[in-house]
Amino acid sequence: MANLTRVGFVGDIVGRAGRSAVMQNLPKFKREFELDFIVANAENASGGFGLTATNAHELLGCGIDAITGGNHSFDKKDVVALMDALPIIRPYNHFAGTAGRGAINFSKDGKSLSVVNLMGHYGLPHTNNAFLEAERALDECESENILMDFHAEATSEKNAFFRLFCGRVGAIAGTHTHVGTDDLQIVSGTAYVSDVGLSGAFDGVIGMDAEAPVKSFLTGLKHSFKVNEKCRRIFQMVVFEFDGGRCTDAFKIRVIDGVGEPLVQRAVKFI
Repeated sequence: MANLTRVGFVGDIVGRAGRSAVMQNLPKFKREFELDFIVANAENASGGFGLTATNAHELLGCGIDAITGGNHSFDKKDVVALMDALPIIRPYNHFAGTAGRGAINFSKDGKSLSVVNLMGHYGLPHTNNAFLEAERALDECESENILMDFHAEATSEKNAFFRLFCGRVGAIAGTHTHVGTDDLQIVSGTAYVSDVGLSGAFDGVIGMDAEAPVKSFLTGLKHSFKVNEKCRRIFQMVVFEFDGGRCTDAFKIRVIDGVGEPLVQRAVKFI
């Protein structure tokens, strides 16, 4: 593995259940798969909405190298001041003058990685064009190994983004919907999955207690969502293997409380 760089990407961490699932599983998988870098989307890690400074330090302390975000990146104001000091990035395509940065570069032990965070448009806050801004973000990537977290609602938008950058970056990991998809693939050296899936409560509705969303669908009225605290947890991570900027292998790991052995899904390869 001297010339290979292995990166673990953890899907949307939701609430205390997600943080505990990460802290329980991540260290052992980091050792088992000899991961050089770990990236995690944590915009829902604190109460399901946003990320506090305390929880940011907690997650970074368990082995995560970079934290990505999305439409909830700025929900907790105390973390905004840390975005320049800690490896916490927000969508690159936010308007000029927005706090924080959307890309970050790493180098350690002879290995390197560039991470870019972007946010889609369908059903999400208004931002600059993600497809055009991604082109500009590539100029800030210092490593040939490039991982993009595309935080978007529509699978069609994610697929279009993948086709535009296929063969140009090593990996594109979709986040935001919290429901893992089964389309993990490698095409022309680019790994892609529409959504990694959440790490948090397996029960309920996308990591939240089911009562509020069910009431909302029954009544058409808005109800306050809260994280499902008493639940069966799920941990989801995709491992990408880079060689000279190209992804040569990828597989997804799912660990669900009460299921037993981790469930592994390997990427379909069209290298």
